Amino acid sequence: MRVVLVTRAGCHLCDQALRLLQELQIQPDVVDVDADEKLFRLYDWRVPVILVEGRVVLEGHITPEALRTALQPQS
Repeated sequence: MRVVLVTRAGCHLCDQALRLLQELQIQPDVVDVDADEKLFRLYDWRVPVILVEGRVVLEGHITPEALRTALQPQS
């Protein structure tokens, strides 16, 4: 499962989202929203954004419960 965390420097919610992912033994690909024009247009005010297999599953304030639910395999 490919997990991407869209973040930006100085974002405490982004730091929290990364910590929550790591607690679940997930090491996401971390991308900086400010370093890519397309990502900036899509996600500027929405960070942090978590994508699983290219699909947005969570954004903004991310709770442990929401993260566990979002990472459940889809049936």
